[in-house]
Amino acid sequence: MNDQIYPGTPEAAAPAAPGPAPARGPMVGYLDYARVGPLSRPAAAALTAATALATRVAPADLDRLFALSDAARTSAARLLDARPHEVALAPSTSNGLFTVAAALHGPGTVLVPRGEFPANLYPWLRFADRGGPAVRLVDPAGQRHITPDLLRRHLTPDVTALTVSAVDSLTGHLAPLAALKEVLGPGRLLIVDAIQGLGAVALEADAADILVSGGQKWLRAGWGAALLLIRDRCAERLAPGLGGWAGVAEPFALRHPAPPLPGAAAHLATNPDFPAAAAIGAAIDDLFDQGGPAAIGARIRATLADLLDRARRAGADVLLDGLGPHERAGIGTFRLPGHDPATVHRTLEAAGLITTRRDEWIRLSPHASTPGAAADLLADALHTLTHPTTHHSQKPICPTT
Repeated sequence: MNDQIYPGTPEAAAPAAPGPAPARGPMVGYLDYARVGPLSRPAAAALTAATALATRVAPADLDRLFALSDAARTSAARLLDARPHEVALAPSTSNGLFTVAAALHGPGTVLVPRGEFPANLYPWLRFADRGGPAVRLVDPAGQRHITPDLLRRHLTPDVTALTVSAVDSLTGHLAPLAALKEVLGPGRLLIVDAIQGLGAVALEADAADILVSGGQKWLRAGWGAALLLIRDRCAERLAPGLGGWAGVAEPFALRHPAPPLPGAAAHLATNPDFPAAAAIGAAIDDLFDQGGPAAIGARIRATLADLLDRARRAGADVLLDGLGPHERAGIGTFRLPGHDPATVHRTLEAAGLITTRRDEWIRLSPHASTPGAAADLLADALHTLTHPTTHHSQKPICPTT
């Protein structure tokens, strides 16, 4: 994923060739992968190639588009420690979560940590009055994440599922998925929104019964395709609530509904976006080419640790600063006491640093390809805030009377 071009390199100095401008990576100070990851070169190339096939749509080209989708599911299954038929391609993380909410019928209760990102709350709220399980918000006692002990205290007999983000979008806390699943046991579902972790850190994905993740953040695959994992061990507990003609074995049968397809495909409303499927497949393959999630995650964590250290030296408070090195993924958040957060955010942007502001907090989310120069930019920008230059105007010299 190290595909950036920096000022002073031969690529940056070379004159532009005729035709479309060559692809460039994100700027040196881009620290906002938790919001959107600029397309990687492999993903962009796959997207372009698949779009070219879609402009012709000859029979052989259409077969190749379907094959690209199948290849993406195979790559995703490898990433998630799953079987290919347990993975389908949804349009987005939110769509995938709504698909699961429509499939999970009541009675019962799904637990949702109160600090969850809204995309992992609204699907359950919308279907609670449409035959789905009731929703119970769990207050994590002043934190944004749920612990195994806290989960254990909320496991009343009516609880059928817990839905949780693999990585908290504000604090960067990495959920202990295996420990949470152990508390839930085999009779209750662990549903995981993995978009802030997949591609940024090695996840305990085998603990998830159901997992959903788009590709536009850490995978750097753009929009239009998300992974929907429904493991065989829980497939019978989900009805194909949003499953349409693409999710049945005989879509042109004389009588409907036709039998659903095996695996996660039973929940598809229609065919996937094939160019987007090609892009997310290429992004996952590139992730493995770069050493896999563990190697990429180690590089991201090292870069993030340097950034947070520079922020601390400037007097910043780091949110959940007590997290251990393997409890935080690729996100770190800070505030600068005594300074207006909007002013801090504008100062960073003026210095060439792209971040996200959430109320009083500034969120940093680098990638494996983020250069060390980004930490220098951050330190310099914060220094301008904490050590402003004072210009003293000279007083006019009055004549002696």
